[in-house]
Amino acid sequence: MTYMFELAIKFLISYLLGSISGALTVGKFKNNTDIRDIGSGNAGATNALRTQGFFFALAVVIIDIGKGVIAPLYISTWDASLFSQEPQIDRQILILICAAAAVIGHVWPMWHQFRGGKGAATLLGAYLVISYPLVIVMLISFFSLLSLFGFVGLATVISGFCVCIYLLASGIQLSSPLFLFSFSMSIYLAFTHRSNIKRLIEGTEPRNERVMIFRKQKNK
Repeated sequence: MTYMFELAIKFLISYLLGSISGALTVGKFKNNTDIRDIGSGNAGATNALRTQGFFFALAVVIIDIGKGVIAPLYISTWDASLFSQEPQIDRQILILICAAAAVIGHVWPMWHQFRGGKGAATLLGAYLVISYPLVIVMLISFFSLLSLFGFVGLATVISGFCVCIYLLASGIQLSSPLFLFSFSMSIYLAFTHRSNIKRLIEGTEPRNERVMIFRKQKNK
């Protein structure tokens, strides 16, 4: 068997893992709740928090981040000697491929009619394995933007690109697998948040003013 078969097997397993939706799994234990039918209709932590509360959302985040950790950390390292006797595939490539597969599975889950979340939490979990400073960059960017503008979708999308900027500032090459992965995932986040971007342009995107530093004071 060729190394391409090993890549395909590990990509598929990572995708299937990513297809386990945190929101829908937790919902099974709460009156069989499907949060895709309420709120924004997104099977992600933000909609879970808005519609089901903190502890429901926390469980969702743990599962979704966990998928992003398990795929690159464990699935990428599985012994594939049964599949390939060729020289080892570059470990970083395997990690990035498994991470990408988990994110894709989260967004388009086979177990849930290909209607999943938007991928941010699972990508964050992947960055924990790939390079933890990227997690710090993404979180600082996200919370800074959220506190300034109050838009979760906007903060998520821009924080993804902030990771790319950080990598370039660190001297990484444009052709580096890590930069290509991060840039591709940033584009992917922008794609999965396209409805948020559309509402921003139209001026109808919900703003969370409670978390804003410079929110308008209501007249008493």
